[in-house]
Amino acid sequence: MVPLLTKFACRAAAMLLLVAGVVAGVRVGMTNDGPAVDPRQVAVEDLAASEQEQQSTWDWHLDYAATAATADAEDKAESIAQVAGDQAKALDQTFENNKAAEEAESSKPVDIGPIPEDCNEYSGNRAAGCARLLEAGFGLDQMPCLDQLWAKESGWNERAANTSSGAYGIPQALPGSKMSSHGDDWETNPNTQIAWGLSYISGRYGTPCDAWAHSQSVGWY
Repeated sequence: MVPLLTKFACRAAAMLLLVAGVVAGVRVGMTNDGPAVDPRQVAVEDLAASEQEQQSTWDWHLDYAATAATADAEDKAESIAQVAGDQAKALDQTFENNKAAEEAESSKPVDIGPIPEDCNEYSGNRAAGCARLLEAGFGLDQMPCLDQLWAKESGWNERAANTSSGAYGIPQALPGSKMSSHGDDWETNPNTQIAWGLSYISGRYGTPCDAWAHSQSVGWY
């Protein structure tokens, strides 16, 4: 039988070992600064933090690129608008200059030449034109203008044809078939062509001299 003292000594030694084990376990789970951290948890948290930082960096670059693109687009739009405005102003100025030049040209006195005493001073289609001119209510002072206008257009040839434009006859009607309003013989009859031509001049320009002035200014009537 083991002596009683020896039993108490064994129990005491066991208790000491137990306490020592607990203390050691606590120490193993502790660091110098506090509770120990699981390395796997640390790695996960570090990875999450890195991904968040990368996402933030990516978002910043996207925002910067979008802002830069918007600013660039606005600058380009403003530049295009400025160029368009300048071109419009230039076109307006060109139009005004051309209009002023045309008005200045049309305001110049027309050199109509000598006024005939009567229609006997002309022959052929010119004589017919002079007679039709008076019948239409114009004075002999308009005959020099009519003479020069149609001499330029057709040489007073009732069969004159412009193959490029389709204009035809003494007044160079475009198309020639317009003259059918004054007769079915518009292709061959000088009087039909002259009557139509005087009607056209009266309705559009007022007088042969006004038509001749326009022709001198822009090259056509």
